[in-house]
Amino acid sequence: MALRVLIWGCGVARRKPWEVDDELWAVIEPLLPRVARRARHPGRKRHPDRLVFQGTLFVLHTGIAWEHLPQELGFGSGMTCRRRLAEWTEAGVWPRLHETLLARLHGADALDFSRAVVDGSHIRAKRGYKTGRSPVDRGRNGSKHHLITDATGIPLAATLTGGNRNDVTQFIALLQAVPPVRGKRGRPRRRPETVLGDRGYDHVKYRRLAWALGVKPLIARRGVPHGSGLGTDRWVVERTFAHLHWFRRLRIRWEVRDDIHEAFLSLACSLICWRRLKSFR
Repeated sequence: MALRVLIWGCGVARRKPWEVDDELWAVIEPLLPRVARRARHPGRKRHPDRLVFQGTLFVLHTGIAWEHLPQELGFGSGMTCRRRLAEWTEAGVWPRLHETLLARLHGADALDFSRAVVDGSHIRAKRGYKTGRSPVDRGRNGSKHHLITDATGIPLAATLTGGNRNDVTQFIALLQAVPPVRGKRGRPRRRPETVLGDRGYDHVKYRRLAWALGVKPLIARRGVPHGSGLGTDRWVVERTFAHLHWFRRLRIRWEVRDDIHEAFLSLACSLICWRRLKSFR
């Protein structure tokens, strides 16, 4: 306790991870839909978007239930934050935010499209859409996060499926989910030159589909002893999964609605991009 008081007294207290600085808010605010207040019967004044967004980040970071969101922090009620998150999700805010940050990273020469890496990670899920009995978790209900990153581990796209879906089924879906990345003159960049994956992606059909998209697949072969050497490049996606699951709301899926969990997943990818962007400045 004394150390905490000393740090605050010295004026070097760290910003809470759910606090949104002016620079990040300047990126997010133009993407949010404008809601005009009714002239007649306006009702209660709408809670400020910035505070509601911080409340959403608080839930994402801590994993707390919506109804337990602390009122004294000024975020508004948990139900207000949840309704606003659903509203912003329906308006397509999170894909546009991710695309905007990827464009800034590309403009700063921080993206490496020479290769991409794909992988999947299982999480426990209590109930809801896009869940299934996981073969790696004693048949318990679960979901899977599927992720594609650039050569340095920056998340390019993520998808959600049931825990009983094989990773290879999302191989092409991930490549197609990468948005057109602007930020430089010329045509937007969308496809990596090469995509790396473990032996779970080894299938002739999906190799051919990757070639058809203009992407060279480098996949570990089934039935071949370990030691392909691809792990020296594929480890970055595992690190990004560790960063994603540092957000406690993504460790266990509590949402019945799959679009709400996907919103959290996309938002977490955007926050990782934002941190990487700030580190390049």
